[in-house]
Amino acid sequence: MNILIIEDELVAQQALVRTLTTNFEDVSICGVIDSVDKAVAFLSDINPYPDVILMDVELSDGKCFDIFDKIEIKCPVIIVTAYNNYAVKAFEVNSIDYLLKPASVADLTRALERCKSRKNIEMKPIDVDVLRAALSSNTTRKFKQRYLLRYNDKIIMVDTANIAYFYSEEGCTYLMTLAGEKYLMDISLDTISKELDTARFFRISRSCMVSHKAVGNVEKRLVNRIKLTLNPPSTIDSFVSRSKTADFLIWLEHGE
Repeated sequence: MNILIIEDELVAQQALVRTLTTNFEDVSICGVIDSVDKAVAFLSDINPYPDVILMDVELSDGKCFDIFDKIEIKCPVIIVTAYNNYAVKAFEVNSIDYLLKPASVADLTRALERCKSRKNIEMKPIDVDVLRAALSSNTTRKFKQRYLLRYNDKIIMVDTANIAYFYSEEGCTYLMTLAGEKYLMDISLDTISKELDTARFFRISRSCMVSHKAVGNVEKRLVNRIKLTLNPPSTIDSFVSRSKTADFLIWLEHGE
């Protein structure tokens, strides 16, 4: 299966390529493109044509529907997006599949299997106006900007810019600020990880998610392990999971 990736974020590009080539033996990446103009030129001339296109909504010089405006897409499209459910219904209407970032192996498996099952079914025309209307009302993902936390009889407001890291311990989730203030939260780390800007926060393990500002020393250990020194200091497990090491180093270099 030949797959074309149309994505302008380097971290997302590399994560998709690595996930596909590592976990899908029948997948070949025929190109990685970051803009509308490059995609139109590539698809106008490529032979053989891709079997599937993985495409982000936001590209370096426009949005995905600008591609549909300029050229007929002749294969299934999977939108890999940070948009929430207000827009994804438009993808369904247009016979386009979608995945929410970050796309897991299980999500990609299901989406690619659906593409295979539709291989011999005539594709419906993509209604660009429906896509544009759904996306135009909110062109950027809105990430969580602050948390309201209960502390005794007070409500404390903490901006995400002032958060060092989150961690789970003995069934509880905690927030640590850059100033060293620790607060108990009433939501899970799984929920938190879906609310925050992944350019600023990285989930290094099941029990810890860190901001760029919290990363002090980065120490390589044996067997592809990385241990972080966090600021403010903490006694929690600050090892990066082996499966996340490569993505973490990319994030550390290119994130905010």
